[in-house]
Amino acid sequence: MVRVLVRELGDNDWVSTDSSDEQVTAPGDDNASTAGAPRRARTPRTTRRANSSARSRINRTTSTARSGATRQGATTPAPRTGTGEAAAHASTRNGAEARPVPSAPPAVTEGLVAISDLPEDRYLNRELSWLDFNARVLALAEDASQPLLERAKFLAIFVSNLDEFYMVRVAGLKRRNETGLSVRSADGLTPGEQLNAIFARTQDLVEQHARTFLEKVRPELEEHGIRIVSWADLDDFDRLQLSGYFSEQVFPVLTPLAVDPAHPFPYISGLSLNLAVTVRDPESGQEHFARVKVPDNVPRLVRVERDRTSETVTFLPLEDLIAAHLRDLFSGMEILECHAFRVTRNADLEVEEDRDEDLLEALERELARRRFGPPVRLEVSDDMSEHVLELLLRELEVHPGDVVEVPGLLDLSCLWQVYSIDRKELKDPPFVPTTHPAFADRETPKSVFAALRERDVLVHHPYDAFQTSVQRFIQQAAADPDVLAIKQTLYRTSGDSPIIDSLTSAAEAGKQVVVLVEIKARFDEQANIKWAKTLEKAGVHVVYGLVGLKTHCKTALVVRQEGSTIRRYCHIGTGNYNPKTARLYEDIGLLTAEPAIGADLTDLFNVLTGYARQERYRSLMVAPYGVRRGIVERIEREVEHARAGRPSGVRIKVNSLVDEQVIDALYRASQAGVPVDVVVRGICALKPGIEGLSENIRVRSILGRFLEHSRVFHFVGSDEHWIGSADMMHRNLDRRVEVQVRITDPRLTAQLDAMLDSALDPATRCWVLLPDGEWQPSPSDQAHVRDHQVEMLRLRENTGLG
Repeated sequence: MVRVLVRELGDNDWVSTDSSDEQVTAPGDDNASTAGAPRRARTPRTTRRANSSARSRINRTTSTARSGATRQGATTPAPRTGTGEAAAHASTRNGAEARPVPSAPPAVTEGLVAISDLPEDRYLNRELSWLDFNARVLALAEDASQPLLERAKFLAIFVSNLDEFYMVRVAGLKRRNETGLSVRSADGLTPGEQLNAIFARTQDLVEQHARTFLEKVRPELEEHGIRIVSWADLDDFDRLQLSGYFSEQVFPVLTPLAVDPAHPFPYISGLSLNLAVTVRDPESGQEHFARVKVPDNVPRLVRVERDRTSETVTFLPLEDLIAAHLRDLFSGMEILECHAFRVTRNADLEVEEDRDEDLLEALERELARRRFGPPVRLEVSDDMSEHVLELLLRELEVHPGDVVEVPGLLDLSCLWQVYSIDRKELKDPPFVPTTHPAFADRETPKSVFAALRERDVLVHHPYDAFQTSVQRFIQQAAADPDVLAIKQTLYRTSGDSPIIDSLTSAAEAGKQVVVLVEIKARFDEQANIKWAKTLEKAGVHVVYGLVGLKTHCKTALVVRQEGSTIRRYCHIGTGNYNPKTARLYEDIGLLTAEPAIGADLTDLFNVLTGYARQERYRSLMVAPYGVRRGIVERIEREVEHARAGRPSGVRIKVNSLVDEQVIDALYRASQAGVPVDVVVRGICALKPGIEGLSENIRVRSILGRFLEHSRVFHFVGSDEHWIGSADMMHRNLDRRVEVQVRITDPRLTAQLDAMLDSALDPATRCWVLLPDGEWQPSPSDQAHVRDHQVEMLRLRENTGLG
């Protein structure tokens, strides 16, 4: 659900030139030797247990003083033989730093004042905060008040989230650690110490996730006639039927790959599910190892076909079906062991934009290399034998500390298949977005342009239908003969995008169409390259943005001839131009014909498509130049209001709050008596409720049916409301083009206030961040709980705000 970007790990520019090859062992480590004492041999599993014990010593919220004191965060396992990256990994992976490594202070935006009177341990670790976010997703799967299939869905989301976290964030930390870039994070931890803490927390969460499925969700599914069984649970009739399915649908696509001197260990693609099989030749008695890939072009959960009229649905995991028929693959051999495993690989792209003349070609080359990234995690079934695990570690060049043992099934993202079952009573009530009142018309669709000439419109998705507002805006612009030009940014869109169709038809009709396609949008690179080529073939002017920056803003500009004048119509939003995610993500967008905003967007597109340089705008804040500065300056105005005895306050709703300068500004506001309320979906590095620092700051997180994605800022004393695409993170404020727009119409600011009031209501179901970094469910009195998203839907239905 939550996406991270290329090179986002470069949060700090300070790099330590001090390094050490010394190994420092933690107290009680089995590797610590004493005079005359032999060193005990260690298996991969005991190495991992020792590592986990050492990792647990790292306090997740308390930073060691940045005085350069030596840290002893983990044990250093004896390096195994190997070359290249694997050898470097083995020697540096968990070694504690023996020499001081400086922390990198947050770079101060020009014009802003550096603060030195705040405590050094004022930040939470961003990586552990992200894991806390995924723990909250898991809590929804454990919540018995959620519909059962929705709980299964949250189990699947947990897995997908964690996969991406490892492919990007953990991969980046490992790269830093292995190349000696040991810059401490804002909370004072080195990359190695962060990795240790991450792996310990991950193992706990994975075990909790497995228990939730095995002990809660699966038994309850079975009570409702949805069974996920093993081969041993099936009767002879079912086995016979499934054996036929195996022979016809599965066996032809399987390829067992032997491992011996004549057959090198096969390449294991990232996130693929595999079986590690050990067989014995009955004639020679020799044991052999083979790998069988579980095919991804066959349903992961095989439906056991019984009477179609039965209300019971039974699934068998595909790996169980394959394991039961290994004799068909290894005829004449004795099957000894079969265990599932899964590798996660580094998916962090590195494109040297300054050195490549053609960004499109450079990115396509890098995408081809992505599948061969080094392993960053090995998931194995918790019953895997030591010698099989040891073989996998050696051949895959994975460190024992990167192994995650999973009870039960690996990769429960397959539960999306279960969620697709048509059992409405086990899901949230059906939801159909409604047309915004400004565009509603009983007979014919109302012209978006006519509506915007009357007044600005604030659309709140998914409650306001994307199709009849933003999508209609682009479609009507493409079809309107008076429209001269359409300019738009595209970060992500859907596979069968009506937005793309409208833009191509507009270009074919002779309109000037300019589209900035962000081809570096993580994990959508290939799709965006395809859309860029499609648009170019239709005659659209396609650009890829600015070198070194991602264009993340959500903006559209329509230029229309109206009599003797030119009028500009604009859309600026917090979410992507994607009609599919617009039904699942909560986002806000402004549709307006305000001349100042139109002039600003014209200037912005000139910057994006040409050589214009502009840092200040009339009605916008634009990153990487003006968003951080604008936010901090407005927080500081609230400080002035508070000190002058005037009303003051800051209310923020974002996906993530990490940027140290923004956090420090909020701390200073709290110290001045400014009430600060933060609603954050994911990461939060701010510590609230600390006397003398943040006692006036409250932080809460809301998760639910829809993914809370909008970014809203309300500066109470100045009575300013802003929305936009930027989260308070380094990547958004320094390495992306982001746009925030001020909302000035009192009708629309009232709508934003109602949304924030609902999110901050004491009775709203949420999690509250405590000073020690723990998240606590709230409110404690379950008799008086309200659901924010249900209330927002009711507010839209009852008042038609907008």
